[in-house]
Amino acid sequence: MPPTDHDPTASLHLRVDRGSPVPLYHQLAQQLEAAVTSGALVPGTLLGNEIGLARRLGLSRPTVRQAIQSLVDAGLLVRRRGVGTQVLHAPLRRPLELSSLHDDLEAAGLRPTTRVLRCVTETASPETAAALQLAEGTEVVRLERLRLSHGEPLARLTNHLRAGLLDLAPGRLAGSGLYGLLREAGITLHSAHQSVGARAATAEEAGLLGEAPGAPLLTMRRLSRDHTGRAVELGSHVYRATRHSFDFQLLARR
Repeated sequence: MPPTDHDPTASLHLRVDRGSPVPLYHQLAQQLEAAVTSGALVPGTLLGNEIGLARRLGLSRPTVRQAIQSLVDAGLLVRRRGVGTQVLHAPLRRPLELSSLHDDLEAAGLRPTTRVLRCVTETASPETAAALQLAEGTEVVRLERLRLSHGEPLARLTNHLRAGLLDLAPGRLAGSGLYGLLREAGITLHSAHQSVGARAATAEEAGLLGEAPGAPLLTMRRLSRDHTGRAVELGSHVYRATRHSFDFQLLARR
């Protein structure tokens, strides 16, 4: 890693406890992770030289390297050839509630942008027609988008909507989330059924998301309804597993 004029970790007051049963690399990784998620190390920050950090903490260089690699694996840091180790945006933690990725990114201050991949009207497949409670052969709008934050791809989004619900001009789609456009059209989503899973990335998905083919992706399938119970849109999305997590609040059964 090339040296830097200023090591931003020097002001973090990092400490390791050699009497603790927690491995030294993990103690360091936990403190660096806390600095990233709290904003003490902002996205884009270049970490200092591993040798300097090891010397300052009295650790071996392999121990420091292992700590940093664990955060690279978690998607908090990235190693860039000829540049060094750089802080990424912390993975988005999403509550399981009826909100959109665009809304969640905006709420987290992560500046969402959208690239429209496809927006066409087509005949609904039998599965899509059944989910949206439409007659077989009915036309629907198929919308495919790439959602980014600060220029970094996060998710590929595929939605099927009843035709004629709202204006889906590419310019509007690029500047707003789908749920925002639905709200503007006076359509309020009231409930949804959602399934979350995981699978390996296809070559096409990997290329769009900046991942290696076969990399783990989170999947989400959601059928959303308005206040009358009418099915409005069917979403089938894939997310980079290193950049997302879903939060659950569980209550004991009484």
